[in-house]
Amino acid sequence: MIRVLIADDQEMVRMGFRMILDAQDDIEVVADVPDGVSAVAKARELRPDVCLLDIRMPGLDGLEVTRQLAGPEVTDPLKVVVVTTFDLDEYVHTALRNGASGFLLKDAGPALLIEAVRAAERGDALVSPQITVRLLKHFDGTATKREAPAPSEPLTAREMDVVKAAARGLTNTEIGAELYLSLSTVKTHLASVQGKIGARNRVEIAAWAWRSGVVD
Repeated sequence: MIRVLIADDQEMVRMGFRMILDAQDDIEVVADVPDGVSAVAKARELRPDVCLLDIRMPGLDGLEVTRQLAGPEVTDPLKVVVVTTFDLDEYVHTALRNGASGFLLKDAGPALLIEAVRAAERGDALVSPQITVRLLKHFDGTATKREAPAPSEPLTAREMDVVKAAARGLTNTEIGAELYLSLSTVKTHLASVQGKIGARNRVEIAAWAWRSGVVD
C-alpha cells in the first residue's frame, strides 16, 4: 500500500482527494490536515510514502513544509508532491530547491491525482510532459542558467539523452522505450547523472537541464 498524507486548508479539497485515493486498492490516506504545522508533525510521526501538499496554507506554507520534510538538510527525506496551478509558476523554483519530487495541478482530475501519487512513490516524479514543460520552462533564461552547477565530470552522450528525455517529462519506462534501453539501464544513467550534477532526484535533473540550456 502507498501511504499518503494530504495537507490542504480547504476541507472540500481534502475530502475529495481522500475519496479518490482511498478508492484505489494500492493507496491508503493515513492523514489529512488543514495547515502546514500539522503537516510537518503528522508526516514526521507517520512517515507516509507520499506527502501531497498545497502551497497556500496557514502556519507554514507548502514550500516551507516541503523544505522541512524533503529539503537538502533532511537526513531521511520524504517524497513530496506539491499541488500548484499555472499562475503559481514563480513558486516552482523554490519547491524544487526545497526537495519537491513532483507537481500536480489542483484541477488535474482524479486520474492524474492517482498517477501523481504512484509516480512519486516509484520515483517517477514528473506527471506528464505538458505539466513538466510548462512548469520547468520557468527556469529557462539567462539569470537561472547561471545557477546551474557544472557537472563534476562530463555526462556521456547516452546520459545526456536520458537527461533530455527526463526534462521533457518522460517516465523511466517511456525513456527506456524511446531510447531502446532497459529500465535498469535508465535508472543507472539517472543515478550517474545525479552524482555528477549533485541532484537528489529526477526533478532536480530536469530542472538542471532547463537551467543549463540542455533543453529549450
